Amino acid sequence: MSITTTTHLNFRGQARAALEHYAAVFGGEVRSFTFAQGGTDRDRADGAVDDQIIWGGVTSPAGFSIMAFDVPPGRAYDQGFDSLYVSVRGDDADEITRFFRGLAEGGTVRADLGPAGFSSLYGMVTDRFGVTWALDVITPSTW
Repeated sequence: MSITTTTHLNFRGQARAALEHYAAVFGGEVRSFTFAQGGTDRDRADGAVDDQIIWGGVTSPAGFSIMAFDVPPGRAYDQGFDSLYVSVRGDDADEITRFFRGLAEGGTVRADLGPAGFSSLYGMVTDRFGVTWALDVITPSTW
């Protein structure tokens, strides 16, 4: 048996746009189902919007994977502040730089991309959808 974990992000009406952005940054295709295609009675009771995403994701050929969902209006939702970081780690500085720049478009750089004590290249950015990303190059001293 094998197992993987995938970060699953929740949005309020922005899941499709976020997934399209992540596919443009990391590669891969958006796969998604709307509430109209697969919503439940509970979703309808919570005011689900038919064309919003009940299940969506992006998986890139390089192995990047993320999922997203639009929380229906009738359900409590609070993105919070710093409730999570999505960590993207790789061994190619040019690729990490490209990802960082793509995520920074319309977002806020929290830590400029540069050397850090634990990595030859590290940066943090909150993208235009409010998701904070920590990107770094894996070096022998990092796990």
